[in-house]
Amino acid sequence: MASLSASSSTFLLVLFLAIFSSLQGFSVASQEFEVGGSKGWVVPLPNDTDIYNDWASQNRFHVGDSMYFKYKKDSVMEVGEDDYFDCNATHPTFFSNNGNTVFRLDHSGTFYFISGASGHCQKGQKMIVRVMVPDESLRQHAKSSAPAIGVSEIFILQFALAFVASYLWYIIKVIENVEVNVAYVVVSILL
Repeated sequence: MASLSASSSTFLLVLFLAIFSSLQGFSVASQEFEVGGSKGWVVPLPNDTDIYNDWASQNRFHVGDSMYFKYKKDSVMEVGEDDYFDCNATHPTFFSNNGNTVFRLDHSGTFYFISGASGHCQKGQKMIVRVMVPDESLRQHAKSSAPAIGVSEIFILQFALAFVASYLWYIIKVIENVEVNVAYVVVSILL
């Protein structure tokens, strides 16, 4: 009886480890990009006015990623294409001036960001971010062996695996109880 209990406990442990380690292979992670790195969102030097677009072109942005803008006495705006090239801050689709702005990239396509502080955009404090379409994103990550699935699909998978594991655990406990009860009856009869 004790050996069955130890073996079933070992089986359950291995089963749970297998289930949860298999879930690690699914990727749904998004990234948060710190705009400008350690310098943050500041007016660039006169000889480095493309710093933000150079930085953006060196990264691969996906739907669900976030842009973190860190700044002092400034602001960040998302604007349309024409307003970006004209440094027009009068019609932003997004505005923040709290010094620690997180902007979520919620769709594929092009995002245009400018500083709302007077004269900063004209000095190069602006950036174009291109968010990859999901198919393009998958091709870029083709080297990764992790399948890309959505968050809701992972919850469904976790629920199904947890249900199977709990059902197996229940069956093992029933078998252990039957053996314990049979052994108790046999010992009672013999005594």
